[in-house]
Amino acid sequence: MATILIIEDDDVIAEFMGAVLEKEKHTVHLAHSALEGLSMYRMWPLELILLDLGLPDQDGMEVLKNIRAVSSIPIIIISARDHEDNKVKALDFGADDYITKPFGTPELLARIRTALRHAANRSTNEELKQIINGDLCIDIEHHRVTKRGQVIHLTPNEYKIIQVLGENVGKVLTHTYLSQKVWGPYSNESQTLRVNMSNIRKKIEDNPVEPEYILTEIGIGYRMLEAKKSD
Repeated sequence: MATILIIEDDDVIAEFMGAVLEKEKHTVHLAHSALEGLSMYRMWPLELILLDLGLPDQDGMEVLKNIRAVSSIPIIIISARDHEDNKVKALDFGADDYITKPFGTPELLARIRTALRHAANRSTNEELKQIINGDLCIDIEHHRVTKRGQVIHLTPNEYKIIQVLGENVGKVLTHTYLSQKVWGPYSNESQTLRVNMSNIRKKIEDNPVEPEYILTEIGIGYRMLEAKKSD
């Protein structure tokens, strides 16, 4: 179970999330402003943050940037702002996920489980130098991808894309983030990225029309799903 900080100024939503998480045996701390949230972040050893953007004293984006500058702790945005630009901006600033209000208990818990697993897997993968996701194995040391033991032949850029996605399983990565990771800090290769992604799907998916590994987040970017190993 995890220690989770909720930064949310709406008492009803904050209490609802707190009750849901405590029922799941998580330890919960509540903050109702940016200042209180940052203070609690520095005070408690935390494993995940649920962050509202519409805080009374400071925009949640600033809180996100402040925390992300010093920590890789999972941060899930909880916001009524449903415009794609807000989602892209938050994800580019380092949020792990974005949930739009109103939301249900199953969605909240599923996103939290994914973010916590992603954080744990990131540490494990850094030590092992390979990423295992279902039948897919991304060998970082040898720059090689296999599926069910068979080598998948990728171009250098296709490999870079799948490695970045694999290092962030469960996390939405924006077009800009992926482009800059592959082609450099000032690039904007959205169309080239789409072409590469189409080619990758043809190579790694059993059925590219119903992808098991790479999901398109329309207007935002891509997410590598957590896949199950076949029997």
